Amino acid sequence: MASAPQNPTAAAAAGDALRVADLPGRGRGLVAARSVREGEVLLSEPALLLYPSTLASLRAYCAACFRALPAAAAAVPCASCRAASFCSPACAAAAHPRVLCAALSHGGGTGLAAADPTEAVQEPLLFLLAAYSLPDPALRAVLSLSSAPPPPPGAQDAAGLHAAVAALAPPHLLPAGFSPDLTAALLAKDRGNSFAIMEPYRPGMSLELLKARAYAVYPRASLFNHDCLPNACHFDYPDRPGPGNTDIVVRALHDISEGREVCISYFAANWRYADRQRRLLEDYGFRCECDRCQVESRWKDDDDDDDNNGDDGDDAMEEEEEGEEDGGDGCDDGMEEEGDGDADGDDDFPHAYFFVRYLCDSEGCWGMLAPLPPSPNGELSHVFECNLCGKLRKEEDAMPDEGGSGMVH
Repeated sequence: MASAPQNPTAAAAAGDALRVADLPGRGRGLVAARSVREGEVLLSEPALLLYPSTLASLRAYCAACFRALPAAAAAVPCASCRAASFCSPACAAAAHPRVLCAALSHGGGTGLAAADPTEAVQEPLLFLLAAYSLPDPALRAVLSLSSAPPPPPGAQDAAGLHAAVAALAPPHLLPAGFSPDLTAALLAKDRGNSFAIMEPYRPGMSLELLKARAYAVYPRASLFNHDCLPNACHFDYPDRPGPGNTDIVVRALHDISEGREVCISYFAANWRYADRQRRLLEDYGFRCECDRCQVESRWKDDDDDDDNNGDDGDDAMEEEEEGEEDGGDGCDDGMEEEGDGDADGDDDFPHAYFFVRYLCDSEGCWGMLAPLPPSPNGELSHVFECNLCGKLRKEEDAMPDEGGSGMVH
């Protein structure tokens, strides 16, 4: 993904843009602490916890910063486990989670892979090994986050994962409170609070290659609630040079008035109503009743339309929900004021303007477009950046196409 132009003034001001609020029917969330302009950086936050998405990630990405590894001769192998590598001596000095490192060196580097080779089990196991590597204050911070609802029966074996950690990790590296209950509590935090750091999308890229490099937990970003027509979106720049390449950056899609809730979408915005509701109910424990969902709930489901079955962009939006119980009170008022809620006069889809303006039109991408930050003197950029493929688009190019908005009915 292309790196966004850096605006130190915008980054410095980001800290005063949001405040935590208790929202009726939605739990805790983040609201605008002042009037916000389109493109403003609302949040820039380093990861509290960072871990590889799969064992294969350790062979392709730096174990500390998750940039793509250089040629094998230039990569720096971990001196302890030899199973992970670093992109530079500086990252090698920073190291990677110590319990994970010990598990990788268990049995000559084969122990962790032998625990269970399926990706579905690798992700939570890697999360646990990284979480149990945290110092006590950071571990307590993770445990203070909201918990996801229990997974469906058979979906996740907490007892088996706990046994795997116990078998792979040296006891002296594990915290004093290590127990099956603590492991189950941590897994509930992972399901509800982890963001994916994605392999940047490239035109023509197979969806099979559009995978997460790593997952990260950002305590403040975890407070963003979901809306199917969000007023903000998040960016990650894993290949950006310099420090902070795994920080999460959240920007405003449009102007947001003081006191208005700031929301992101937990998945690709062009998912169908049924797929969105299913994902939100299964992973976050609520049904969405935002303005868009109320409109689309009245549509006749078109089973023959399989352009998007709810899988595209799944990893990209592996995000969180903080106590939200419904999706009402949508976050799109500023968008409606800007575009009158209708780009093409289609009364059956009053939010079509959102998709024309904020949905990337690169083939197969469906990322979210957010304006670049205003200049230090406050001048708006009028250039939009996709949070998935990095494409830049001028505002005047955001015109309705005869082919529609890209929304799957």
